[in-house]
Amino acid sequence: MTNTAQAPTPPPSEGRAAHPDHLGHVIFITASAAMGGFLFGYDSSVINGAVEAIRDRYDIGSGTLAQVIAVALIGCAIGAATAGRIADRIGRIRCMQISAVLFAISAVGSALPFALWDLALWRVVGGFAIGMASVIGPAYIAEVAPAAYRGRLGSFQQAAIVIGIAISQLVNYGILQLADGDQRGEIGGLEAWQWMLGVMVVPALLYGMLSFAIPESPRFLISVGKTDRAKEVLAEVEGHDVDLDLRVAEIDRAMRSEHKSTFKDLLVAGGRFKLLPIVWVGIGLSVFQQLVGINVAFYYSATLWQSVGIDPSSSFFYSFTTSIINIVGTVIAMVLVDRVGRKPLALVGSIGMAIALAFEAWAFSADLVDGKLPETQGVVALVAAHVFVLFFALSWGVVVWVFLGEMFPNRIRAAALGVAASAQWIANWAITASFPSLADWNLSGTYVIYTVFAVLSIPFVLRYVKETKGKALEEMG
Repeated sequence: MTNTAQAPTPPPSEGRAAHPDHLGHVIFITASAAMGGFLFGYDSSVINGAVEAIRDRYDIGSGTLAQVIAVALIGCAIGAATAGRIADRIGRIRCMQISAVLFAISAVGSALPFALWDLALWRVVGGFAIGMASVIGPAYIAEVAPAAYRGRLGSFQQAAIVIGIAISQLVNYGILQLADGDQRGEIGGLEAWQWMLGVMVVPALLYGMLSFAIPESPRFLISVGKTDRAKEVLAEVEGHDVDLDLRVAEIDRAMRSEHKSTFKDLLVAGGRFKLLPIVWVGIGLSVFQQLVGINVAFYYSATLWQSVGIDPSSSFFYSFTTSIINIVGTVIAMVLVDRVGRKPLALVGSIGMAIALAFEAWAFSADLVDGKLPETQGVVALVAAHVFVLFFALSWGVVVWVFLGEMFPNRIRAAALGVAASAQWIANWAITASFPSLADWNLSGTYVIYTVFAVLSIPFVLRYVKETKGKALEEMG
């Protein structure tokens, strides 16, 4: 994911290169599907702007606040776990439309809550939509993208997620300015934080409308016997000079030969509940990706900066600049991952994150003066936070999902990816739910914990993770 967990995609059908005349149409289709990724990023991080206002509005402590923020992850896990089966029953496009409706409902409900309990409920609804989008977008793109462009088109989803994160912070900052820097300031009869959560209805409606403008996946169409329509879609994305009967036969044969892996396939032969070593490596990658505390930067950064004396307006601005750094790092990773390899990037990222987190821990250890960090520590904290996000984005944010897509043998890939994704959602929840209480206990100590996990990820990668660059999926064993 990125900083935010993504669910695995099913193996795509084989494809041909798109005819140049059709590439523009393919890009439009891909970008439309990637709107789900945009909403994934937007909905995941928009809460950052509302945290302190929710705490004040409902007069709640850090523990309760953390549960309201983290409860969305329960919906994420359920949505990701069920989206694949739903998509196989009703199609990818219908799933996108359901997801768009849920995003819109969540936005309106979150903006107009009756009480804290229904705000939490709407967060779960939004989380379910995130989980669905995390599965359907990449799966659909993989199934419609011609083979020659699949890698680049597949990166649209990740790019859309980090852009969604950045735009949510920019919108939050703009709304805060309209409210004269007060998160609870009134704009048109609603408080600023309510507008922040409600604005998401706009991209949700756009996602829904775009879903009506793109075709169903050929893979799904063939699975339900609509081969004529599948040929039409294949002609749209690959060109009319392709042997469509042969392509349909290839896809049909590939689907029939797929092994539906189950949890039992992940166990050591003859062992009860003993997972294969490679599965543990996948779980380790997923867990370390979250335990360095990356989502603190996207769920709580405004709260973090305000807690050390930075005014709300500036704290929102820094949340936005951090999101821009996230985009830059993601682009760097996309450029380098096939050139320098996955493992070197992961190691560089771990070292960079460990150093940056250590500096943050040092900066936050200073005593506040008039409610603020001393100038030196304040500058160090801000710079280190941006450096941390940069090193995460150019390494673990992208590389983990590349590893998970490549490292497992074919016969267990789908099930192993599911287990690794579940581990990631759990770790994400643990960090998100614990941060407010840990920060109240000792903010510097909290960052020491994240630093330790970043340091531990280095020997983990060196000892247990094998490079997958340049290897065919069939070579993984």
